[in-house]
Amino acid sequence: MTARLSPAVCVAWCVTALLMGAHPSPRSASAAPPDLILTGGKIFTADSTHPWAEAIAIRGERIVAVGTNADVHRLGQGATREIALHGRVVIPGINDAHDHLGDVPVGVDVRTSAEPTPDPGAVQVIDSIRAVAARVPAGTWIKVTIGLSVLSDTTVRRAVLDRVAAGRPVLLWTWWGHGAILNTAGLRALGIDESAADPLGGWYERDVSGRLTGAMYEYAEWSALRRLYSTGSERALVDGLRAYADSAILLGVTTVQDMAGLVTPTLTVRAFRDADLPMRVRLIRWSNPNASGRNEAEWDTVPARVSPWVVVSGRKWVLDATPIEENALMRRPYPGRPGWYGRLNFPLDTIRAMLRDALRPGAAQLALHIVGDSTGALVIDAMEALAPDSVWRPLRVRFEHGGGIAGAQIARARRLGIIISQPRPEGAPLRSWLEAGLTVAYGSDMLRNPYYHLMIAVTEPTAPDQAISREAAVTILTRGSAYAEFAEHEKGTLAPGMLADLAVLSQDVFTVPAAALPATTSVLTIVGGRIVHDQLSHTTSTGVSEH
Repeated sequence: MTARLSPAVCVAWCVTALLMGAHPSPRSASAAPPDLILTGGKIFTADSTHPWAEAIAIRGERIVAVGTNADVHRLGQGATREIALHGRVVIPGINDAHDHLGDVPVGVDVRTSAEPTPDPGAVQVIDSIRAVAARVPAGTWIKVTIGLSVLSDTTVRRAVLDRVAAGRPVLLWTWWGHGAILNTAGLRALGIDESAADPLGGWYERDVSGRLTGAMYEYAEWSALRRLYSTGSERALVDGLRAYADSAILLGVTTVQDMAGLVTPTLTVRAFRDADLPMRVRLIRWSNPNASGRNEAEWDTVPARVSPWVVVSGRKWVLDATPIEENALMRRPYPGRPGWYGRLNFPLDTIRAMLRDALRPGAAQLALHIVGDSTGALVIDAMEALAPDSVWRPLRVRFEHGGGIAGAQIARARRLGIIISQPRPEGAPLRSWLEAGLTVAYGSDMLRNPYYHLMIAVTEPTAPDQAISREAAVTILTRGSAYAEFAEHEKGTLAPGMLADLAVLSQDVFTVPAAALPATTSVLTIVGGRIVHDQLSHTTSTGVSEH
């Protein structure tokens, strides 16, 4: 069902029928002829003043007009190319504000399931490792993606992995990224010995004698992965980035904001430059307090613009984990674990230092991974104590995930200008956030189907009364994510002067049954006026469409 929005939100969308009937003349930024025009479409602009149009004109990398078919068609001259949309829906290019693209292939990657969230049992994992170890040379890494069943099974630790892996280094990696298990060969390969102290922001699991079990969490895990992935093949990383982009543009994703931290900044920059992806990339520095002096120095040597479509900005810290492994910090104890509320990754004094650093002139935009409701409340308390709302609002602090921001915390977050980025689709009070005026940005977090997230948003994100309109949900996918990177004046809406980043969709996402939404694809994706994916092909260069 679609929720009824507040009067303020409703007004922006209720002008739709009027505009569609009135056929406003194109809002043109120039009288020069366009290079490309799209006509005969149902164009959702995500511009609250003119949400809908029929046609759009592009010159170079920017939009020059949006309006009726007749008015936009008249702008075409000579070599202007026209594409007939035949009623298809057009939306601004989707901006994925939270993803992870730095998973470098190493050794043998064992997949126990085609599902993106596999949860194999201990027997299946151990049998798979034994079989692979028998056929690969010594020293070959064996990586298996696991779920909670294995992570929470304390019998599946380094000792049993040592017995079945025959000296091969083994990595068991959780699909949601908060927890890993290494065997002895893996620990040694990454320089982790029995005397290793818990790193800042993370910890090693130990048995009753104090010996490492091989399990590690948060910054202990990510520091280990950083050492491992940074030794991987740069060619494999480039190939992986290109494969990602090929699939993303098929969905109409034109920008991705990558949480960059699992390989060194030097390798990251080289790989993205060499990959030359057909989409825009924002690399958000994922700081690690255990690498090269918190590794800000490493990132500070990287230019802000890596290539024309790749920029570096922002800084991310992970303040808590997730409810999956029960380490997100919550107000109430976890069921079945009396007295256990989860934990913060950093002491409160360290978190305050992060916030103070964000207040420095010229400091990077702060992106804080916050899942637990108690974590969000503690950070909001600290922000209010450090500076007034008027100081925080222009900084646009991001709460990555932020599902615990509810009740009285919503209004406080709105006053501080906090952005909710990558809300878990099944656990977000979307309507409450939007009605309060919070900006919400879409992020896939490696579950890379924006139309699945759209389906959840318009049905039951947490409860039926939290569902939102399809227009509001598409705005989260586009304009909301652009705002989250200070780019709302360049992209996220289809209007004259904006970058020509857009997607023509395979079906009408505003009218099809909600259950059909995940099957949506893009049949035409344009980035900066350049067609990067085309399944329409009914065009000529004479200014006349082929029908």
